[in-house]
Amino acid sequence: MSNEVLTTLYFVRHAESEYVEGLERERGLTEQGKHDAETVSCLLLDESINLFYSSPYKRALDTVQGLADQVGAEIVTNEDLRERALSSSNVRHTNFQSAKRKLYEDRSFAFPGGESSIQAQQRAVQAISDILERHSGQKIVIGTHGDVMTLIFNYYDESYDYGFWGSTSMPDIYKLEFNENHKLMHVSRLWEPNT
Repeated sequence: MSNEVLTTLYFVRHAESEYVEGLERERGLTEQGKHDAETVSCLLLDESINLFYSSPYKRALDTVQGLADQVGAEIVTNEDLRERALSSSNVRHTNFQSAKRKLYEDRSFAFPGGESSIQAQQRAVQAISDILERHSGQKIVIGTHGDVMTLIFNYYDESYDYGFWGSTSMPDIYKLEFNENHKLMHVSRLWEPNT
C-alpha cells in the first residue's frame, strides 16, 4: 500500500445564475441555483474539507458559502480564480458558443478586452499551484466557473477541451487528487445532473 500524500481539490462550478449585462462580478444565484447550492453542501459535507478558496465573483462564493458555514471555515477569495474575461464588448449576444469554441481552438486568440485561453490558464494554474504547494495533504474546495475550471484541468490533461466545457453543468463538482509533485492522479465527477 502506498504512503503517498495526496492533496484533494474539489472544484465546484457555481450554480445557476441569471446573466445580467455589466454585473459579471455581482450577480448571484437564481432560486434554482440556491436550491442546488444546498445540494452541493450535502454532497460534500462528509468529505472532511479543510479549506475553501474561491473566485471573488458572487455566484461562485454563494455556491460554496453554505458548506463553508457548516464546517466553520472561512472562504479565501483569489482574484486569479475568477472567470475568463470573454470580451469588453458583448460577444454573448452575437454567438456565445462559437465565440467560446474559437477561444479553445486558437489558444492565443483573444477578443478585444478579453483573455486568451493561454492568458486565463496561466493565471488560474498559478493560483492552483500555490494552493497545492501551501496545503499539501489537505482537502480543499475551489469555488469556480466553467471556463476557467476547464482551462485548469486542460493544463494537467489536454483532453479537457471545448467539448468538456460544453458537457459541464451548473453547478458541477469534480474531485481531483494530486501527488506530492503536483501530478494529477485521479479525477472523479461527484455531481449528477438532473437528479
